[in-house]
Amino acid sequence: QVQLVESGGGLVQTGGSLRLSCALSGRTLVSYVMGWFRQAPDNERKFVAAISRTGSDTSYADSVKARFTVSRDNAKNALYLQMDSLKPEDTAVYYCAASVGALTSDPQAYIYWGQGTQVTVSS
Repeated sequence: QVQLVESGGGLVQTGGSLRLSCALSGRTLVSYVMGWFRQAPDNERKFVAAISRTGSDTSYADSVKARFTVSRDNAKNALYLQMDSLKPEDTAVYYCAASVGALTSDPQAYIYWGQGTQVTVSS
């Protein structure tokens, strides 16, 4: 059974950085397109970034372009999200997810989800 576990969230000041990690178990990471999503209180879950199976292609939400970087290490079965220049509006629970389809921002295409990690950016 596939399991995803996020880590690395926390409290950071505006302008700071955090690196989220997502560990996959039960299958090999290379089998999946991987994505990051986030959900703020009273908001729907929104796309943040995605990365292709080999890592050659990436996609970002406009709100995080040039500030966030998604990467993966298939040998370690790990997915990462480097978040720089953080803003209070980045505050949310961040989820990693796995898809067997093509690179996409559609959360409906992702079949496995982690439990989430809280990121709080103070002003």
